[in-house]
Amino acid sequence: MIRLMIVDDHAIVRMGLKQIFTQTPDIEVVAEMPNGSLALDYLRENTVDLVLLDLTMPGVSGHTLVSRLHARFPRIRILVLTMHEEPQIVQLVLKAGASGYLSKDSEPEFLLQAIYKVIAGGRFIDPKLAEQMVFDMSGHESSSSYNHLTEREIEIMRMFADGMSGSDIASQLSISQKTVSTHKVNIMEKMGFTSIAELVRYAIDHGLVT
Repeated sequence: MIRLMIVDDHAIVRMGLKQIFTQTPDIEVVAEMPNGSLALDYLRENTVDLVLLDLTMPGVSGHTLVSRLHARFPRIRILVLTMHEEPQIVQLVLKAGASGYLSKDSEPEFLLQAIYKVIAGGRFIDPKLAEQMVFDMSGHESSSSYNHLTEREIEIMRMFADGMSGSDIASQLSISQKTVSTHKVNIMEKMGFTSIAELVRYAIDHGLVT
């Protein structure tokens, strides 16, 4: 029996995932958490085989959360299930200790396939993302200069491009406005932007926002 914990801040997503697993007799959802801090607290007292993890949540999240989980509980397998499909984020998360990476657009059978593979000690990358990563590495795709931003910086750049204010972003990510401002400065310097308008245009041109 695979003991699984779901970590996602959207209740409806957790409910949908649990519904999938009720039809899978060898997978048991033993816990569900809305954020990374509660997940870490739970694992200090309890054991699971696999953490099914979203990347974007309030508080500690993303590759930082993956890194902490892997460092503190190295025997637990980590499978990321997220909407982020940027190859550089996939690479960051796998390097941080995740065993698999799957898009939320994937079919349920891919999710189950990924779970079984990582539990068996293997690694799984969403086939669509794996193909994109191969093209990026071979230089057949246009290289995006945002690949040297951190995952958090990319996330905040997307939020600014979506029209969110610094205070909105701070509230959404449970960080201070000062931290948001620091990230903004770093983004502008790394990317060579001189205005938010340039940031927005770049994000739209590179498919970071719709």
